[in-house]
Amino acid sequence: MKVSRLAATGAVAGSAVLVLSSPAFAHVTVQPEGTAAKGGYVVVDFKVPNERDKASTTKLEVSLPAGHPLASVMPQPLDGWTVKVTRAKLAEPVKAHGETISEAVTKVTWTADGKGIEPGYFQKFPLSIGALPDHADELVFKAVQTYSDKEVVRWIEVQKDGAEEPENPAPVLALSAAAADGHTHGTADTTDATDAADTSKTTETTASATTASGDDSDTTARVLGIVGIVVGAAGVAYGVLAGRRRTTG
Repeated sequence: MKVSRLAATGAVAGSAVLVLSSPAFAHVTVQPEGTAAKGGYVVVDFKVPNERDKASTTKLEVSLPAGHPLASVMPQPLDGWTVKVTRAKLAEPVKAHGETISEAVTKVTWTADGKGIEPGYFQKFPLSIGALPDHADELVFKAVQTYSDKEVVRWIEVQKDGAEEPENPAPVLALSAAAADGHTHGTADTTDATDAADTSKTTETTASATTASGDDSDTTARVLGIVGIVVGAAGVAYGVLAGRRRTTG
């Protein structure tokens, strides 16, 4: 009975989590592939879900942060989509990493060649960006999603401290601290670190297995030694008794 109640309670709690979390899944978000470290370069994915039942997403426009212009912005070719990169001169040149930036990418637009993102699906739009700013903890992008029925959803609202999440929040990329050696690391280095960790675990496992095997061998040797002593003692006792019997006879 208690098990049934616990199962029912768990099911209700799980449903509540799904209900509360579902709106977040509908947002346009941005996530790094690897580590988005300050001063470095990274590939980011803009994840765009289709919220409608009877319309497809046919266009995505992403405006890059004007306050932190990025010198390098490169889209990855994407099947079924045409991409356009818009560059513009900055109102005021900005110095970053020892260079003066007077022109930067301000917007990237993806337009579907066919059906686009159909109902029940999502699409990732990758961008390689950098160098990331040294003195910022996050980058705020603004995205505009257009549907096949001409509906437009603007994901441009900035989250304010202490306030509830806005209805159409802008995608935000959190930046991590730069590496201690002054170099930033991305996906490849993250993979190497993971491989190294796996190798370390494998080595530890092998060492443990070897130690266990050695312990088993020592135990076996000890047991065999004791058995040998017992057998030898029994043999000596038998010989003594046999000699006594012959003498008596």
